[in-house]
Amino acid sequence: MSTEPEPTEETEPGTRGAAPEPEGTEEAPVQEADGAGGGEAGTAESAGGGAGESVSEEPGADAGEDGDSTGVDADSVEKARLSEAEAELAAQRIERERIARRKAEKQGPVASGAKLSGKAADLLAAVRAVESGAKPVAAVFSEPEPPRRPAQEPVRPRPVSAEALGAGGSVGAPAPGAVEAVRRVLAEGGAPEALAAQVAAVLGEGADDQLRADPWQLLRVTGVRPEQADGFARALLGAECAPDDERRGRAVTVWLLEQAALAGHTVLEMPALVTALAQRGVPDADAAVQSTIAEAEALVFQDALDPAAPEPEDDEEGAERPVRILVGLERYALAEESLADGLARLINSVPKEDGSAADWERAAGSAEGSAAELIRAAAAGGLVLHTGGEASLTEPAALLMAARGLGLRAWAATHSPLGRDRFGALLDEAATHAPGPHAPDRQVATVAGLLSGAEGPGRDADGAFDLDLLVVLDAPQLDVETAALLVESLPDGARLVLGGDPAVLWSAGPGRVFADLLAARICPQVASRRPDPGPLGELVSGIGIGELNQVEAPGKEVVIVPVRDAGEAVHRTVQLVADSVPRAIGVPAEETQVITPGHGGAVGTRALNAALKERLNPGPGRFGGFDPGDRVAYSPAPGRTLPGQVVKADADGLHLTCSGEPVVVPKERVEQSVRHGWALTAHQAVGGRWPAAVVVLPGDAAQALSRPWVYTAFGRAERHLSVVHGVEQALPRAVAEIPAKPRTTRLPVLLGAQTPTSG
Repeated sequence: MSTEPEPTEETEPGTRGAAPEPEGTEEAPVQEADGAGGGEAGTAESAGGGAGESVSEEPGADAGEDGDSTGVDADSVEKARLSEAEAELAAQRIERERIARRKAEKQGPVASGAKLSGKAADLLAAVRAVESGAKPVAAVFSEPEPPRRPAQEPVRPRPVSAEALGAGGSVGAPAPGAVEAVRRVLAEGGAPEALAAQVAAVLGEGADDQLRADPWQLLRVTGVRPEQADGFARALLGAECAPDDERRGRAVTVWLLEQAALAGHTVLEMPALVTALAQRGVPDADAAVQSTIAEAEALVFQDALDPAAPEPEDDEEGAERPVRILVGLERYALAEESLADGLARLINSVPKEDGSAADWERAAGSAEGSAAELIRAAAAGGLVLHTGGEASLTEPAALLMAARGLGLRAWAATHSPLGRDRFGALLDEAATHAPGPHAPDRQVATVAGLLSGAEGPGRDADGAFDLDLLVVLDAPQLDVETAALLVESLPDGARLVLGGDPAVLWSAGPGRVFADLLAARICPQVASRRPDPGPLGELVSGIGIGELNQVEAPGKEVVIVPVRDAGEAVHRTVQLVADSVPRAIGVPAEETQVITPGHGGAVGTRALNAALKERLNPGPGRFGGFDPGDRVAYSPAPGRTLPGQVVKADADGLHLTCSGEPVVVPKERVEQSVRHGWALTAHQAVGGRWPAAVVVLPGDAAQALSRPWVYTAFGRAERHLSVVHGVEQALPRAVAEIPAKPRTTRLPVLLGAQTPTSG
């Protein structure tokens, strides 16, 4: 690694000094506030903390949240979205309905908890009280032990019809009369009337009456915090408003579970949830949780601490199986159960007849090393995991070519259009060297496009994907709901290969699907032995095992640019992108990506993008702050970022081109879904690679750094990496000592209940 500064017109500084003022980061934890909060709804001064350290992790990474905005006003609350993601979201709604129907058909609850005592027993007693008929039994369930699903009895998703997709787009458009009724209630409580459409869409029919009956329902609107909902409730209820109100306890419980989901958790352990409730000023946290469960607004589970441990014998006096009590929202509970069921179906079903074992062995014999292992593993079973870095992508490419040669309908899916195009080019190269004829179509889609039907092979009459083999790359980016949709959409006899680099940042949505599957060892795993080449490959590989090594970079593949403060960091970043990298490395500015820890602050994406626009594409920003030629980051749905460029603007909206595809963003959605894109966060950049990357580490970014963050950011560079370095020893410390923050999920337990462990 070169410690020489990048050639510039000025002498680089040799020391690093004071840090700039604090700035927001993409992974900033939500802080706790003491008590229930007393600010009036809708005021910036009333903004407080969030879900607490006990439930915080990497929050909804880069789903359009700034991390440094507070208050409940029209600018700080995300508006209802109607976008190009309508088809994808509608498909998800349809799949969740199907899962819910399947759960409702199960034969009652599984007996559990007989040997529990104390709070756990009280909690389960509250759940079982639901069985009296006040609430459906299927709405609450304890430790589930679903049987292994026979291969001949698959459960498939309903076909996603054009009519259903069209209907999905209208869900968020409440009637004008309903919006006006809600607006009047909001005005009475002192809340911003601009929230009326969102409240009406979230609460549905009779939203105004619901809000009067339970003012804390305002917390269901994205961006509203308990402190502001308290102020709204006080204005509506007067003396009847109290911190121990059951309605408040339930609403705050659900809000905390939603915040936990943004941080990546699918469930919370009971002690963590109780602690967070107490910090939010809920006097009887246990009663609040029990009330939430009794009203079917959350589900409770008891999972064995050691699923492999045997049940105590009945004659063992006082013997209890150690368990942990978990609480979660229904949507993620159903998604995890559906995912576990679907994976078990793939493992237990017989792969489609697609040639003899000799044919597969012949295909494997023509490959090398771990590519041959991957082909053999895919030939033998329905689910395979593949791990490796960028260079390992040649191995799933070899598998796809072999499968197509055997007559299989084989497709690949990536997280982003950039990854799709990169892997498609790799397939094209592989096809030119393959003997015999090969498919002219790349047959590569994005995961979002595959689910929505905009890309991919389409679906058969039963609603399943019309394919025999699906290779999903960037598997660490699969959240639990997306993974459940993919798995349940596969037909019987299909093969699924999940591949990716386990060292990168996890998904923006809840769950850690790929990591949980690797740990569960329920299917064959193939680890690539193909290292990423060159100084960059050596550097990133070392980071993956916790070592920040000095590497030889004779071609200036890696350059460190030390800086003293925020102003200098911005100046050096612009200088590198606009002058030094193009001149010394030969990579133009439009092929260089800047990556920084957060959106806000003196060296966040907004500050850097403003400086880069001024230098690279100055203009008045007449189209909502954008001009033709601006680089942008478009977020069609939370957790998804599409790099693109502004083409023009007209009455239809802002016209972009993203990976060569035209996109029109309606003008009312531009502010919420489009940012300038010369600088991105690491979560926004995951799944993409650029010829050159400039990673900016300002002095106060130390707390945002972790090994996965550094690994992901540094790994976005193909030919050249410049590090604008102001964190001193915090960088090697993060690489050596700060792994990914844990996420609480139930998938490992569910997998263990249904599938045998693979050796």
